[in-house]
Order: sequence, then C-alpha cells, then structure tokens
Amino acid sequence: MDLAKRLVRYADLVPCTNAFVDARTPGSDRKENFTIVGPGVSENPNQHVHVPEPHGFNIGAARQPGGCLNSQHSHETAEVFVIHSGHWRFLFGVNAGDDGHLDAGPGDVVSVPIHMFRGFKKLDDEVGFLWVVLGQDDPGKVLWAPKVFELARQYGLVLLKGGRLVDTTLGETVPEGAQLEDVPSDELIRRLATPSLDKLAQGHVPFSAMRGNARSPLAGPGVEECPVITPTATRDGFEPGPIVGWWPHGFNLRCLRMSPGASVPPHERDEAEVIFVHSGTLEVATPQGTLVMGAGDTFTTPKGLARAFRALSSDGVVAYVVRGGDEAGEVRFPERLAAA
Repeated sequence: MDLAKRLVRYADLVPCTNAFVDARTPGSDRKENFTIVGPGVSENPNQHVHVPEPHGFNIGAARQPGGCLNSQHSHETAEVFVIHSGHWRFLFGVNAGDDGHLDAGPGDVVSVPIHMFRGFKKLDDEVGFLWVVLGQDDPGKVLWAPKVFELARQYGLVLLKGGRLVDTTLGETVPEGAQLEDVPSDELIRRLATPSLDKLAQGHVPFSAMRGNARSPLAGPGVEECPVITPTATRDGFEPGPIVGWWPHGFNLRCLRMSPGASVPPHERDEAEVIFVHSGTLEVATPQGTLVMGAGDTFTTPKGLARAFRALSSDGVVAYVVRGGDEAGEVRFPERLAAA
C-alpha cells in the first residue's frame, strides 16, 4: 500500500482558477479552488482531483487573497468550512449580505445549512485558506444566484445543464442542442429563504470554544479530542453537538489537540477518516509506513489500518479529523486487545 498517494501536501495542491461560473467576475477572479478527496462540485471537467476514492463525503478547499469574493450560491448537501488561515465573512441571502453575515477566523468551523444562498469573502489583506467538507459522494451541483449568471455572460462563461462550464474566451462553443442552466426563479428563491441569524449561529464553533471530551478513547496525557460536528450520539463516547444541524451532514468532525511530544497509541477504525493538520507537525505511524504531516497537509487513512499519532513540533499539534457516518464507530486498540 502506497500511503504517499493518500497524502496531499499543501505545497502540492493543484488549483483550478476557473472552476465555477463566477471565475471572471471582478472581485471573484483571483480565487483558487481545490478538489482534494472525491469528485467535488467543480463545473470545470479539467479540475484536478487528488484522491478520487469515494469516502461518503468530499474534501475541497478555497484559497483567496484579501477582498476576494466567492459568489452567492446554494448547495444540496452539507458545506462545512474549517478556517485554516485569514479572517473571513460569510454572506447570507440571494444578494451578498442582504440577510446578514457571520465572521470567522483561524481554527473556527462554520457549517452552512443546505438550500440557502451563501457566499464568502476574505477580509484581511493576506492570502487565506479554507478547508471544506461537502456531504455525500455526489454533493450535487451548485445553484447560483441570478446576478452570478448575468455577470458570467459579460465575461465569457456559460453554464450548461448538468453543471458543465463553457469558456467562450478560449474558443469553446455551446454544443448544438445543449441547454443552458436555468436562472433560479423568484419562486425558487423564496423557497431558499435564509434562516434567522440566531439559527445560523448554531453552525459556528469558534476555536476558543472547543472543549475536549474526557470520554474520548483517544484522550490521554496531553491529548484532547474536541467534538465539533456530532449529529447523533456515537459509539466512541460523544454526545450530539455542538453542531448537530437540522440539515444532514453524514459525517463527524473533531478537533484533535496534542501537546508537544504527546501521542495516541495504535488504533483502528472501520469508517473513512481524513486528517487535516491546522498547525504543528504530526507523525502518523502505521504498519505500512510512517508519514510526517505539516500545517495544511491532508491524509486519508485506509479503513481498518492501525494508525498512531505523535506531536513532533515544540508548539504541539492541532488537527481536524473527519469521520464518515453520522454515528462514528468504535475504536479498537490492537495492543490492548493482545494484552487482555
């Protein structure tokens, strides 16, 4: 088993600068989109996919400079943002910010409900990075706000039914008989009404509010596993929350915090697990080899393979871990079972 093929380093991420129909709209034309695990929702068939293996969820990312805007859109499945760097504003409503906004910074997690319009803007001057989890193997196509279509046509981009993007500035033409994607009707827009800001705040967990679960099987000296998204009680000792959601997620999200030198012994899981290092240097040791991950790196662990963690950096490690399914499964510790 080649574990290196399951590791996507931040430095090796392959961006797509015209993944979506708003790619040339002024204010949105400097963003980079990434598909890290799974097919994602790109409208460009040339989008690079780093790890295509189905997981039951998708991992993507966005990188944007200061002031850059991701236009208003709606999703069919969960869209969860882990703020890796920078300060961001999530804008709600069919027109950006009409229905309010929510600000988030490094380490925060924001889950936006399905079937509502949202966009996001990078607030500070430096380039920022969002690590994004999308629900299901097929997260469906993006539904764009009417103004996005109007601006796209002005800059040579046409979206076809089924989600294919045609770039007329590159000499591409709309295939004969192809149908253009419908602009959302007023009736549809009414059905995608924005919940109250109080309800939307239930999908935001600031990094400073994350608390370790003492019942976590991974907890130990210098190790905390903090719940972030837990749709239902799990078999590894987590109660629902802090994000449950009245919309489906289909996965759990945890924050793993480790002090310098702290470790988690070899353990096994049967569900898909993807690890993202937010800060520090994390060693992942398996019977198939050992990997060292740095900030911004993503690794998808093979199901059933024993894995052990150790914090190598002097300032410890913060990592976010996605586990497939609403009810995360039990954890097995092979060495403990052998000694019993």
